[in-house]
Amino acid sequence: MTIECPFKPSHIDHIVLRSGDVPRLLGFYCDLLGCHVDRSEEKIGLFQLRAGTSLIDIVDVNGVLGREGGAAPGRAGRNLDHFCLRVEPFDADVIHRFLRANGVETGETKIRYGAEGEGQSIYIEDPDGNVVELKGPPGPA
Repeated sequence: MTIECPFKPSHIDHIVLRSGDVPRLLGFYCDLLGCHVDRSEEKIGLFQLRAGTSLIDIVDVNGVLGREGGAAPGRAGRNLDHFCLRVEPFDADVIHRFLRANGVETGETKIRYGAEGEGQSIYIEDPDGNVVELKGPPGPA
């Protein structure tokens, strides 16, 4: 007998990134990508950034919470493959120019499938090497 799940996911609520350089990561997500600090609990090393309706939690690997997760993230042991931020407006040329002008390498713009369907997206990396997909609305290029 199959039991039907009593709920359905509606969107990404939050992700948690562990960092050895919290100020650098805060600068990347807030100053460059337009997130803002929603709340913080510096005593335990937690910073919660608002990204639309979702949160990106950044945990200091040297803080109370971070020490529970083991070694710091890096190329040899990332904590995450990638996560996707839906961005609006999505003008690929403008996004590429802006990020490159700020020292961020960008992957090519491709049509990829996401929660809202197929649409353009660009892969980048944050300062800790986490892959971030910036995704536009569904539809043709």
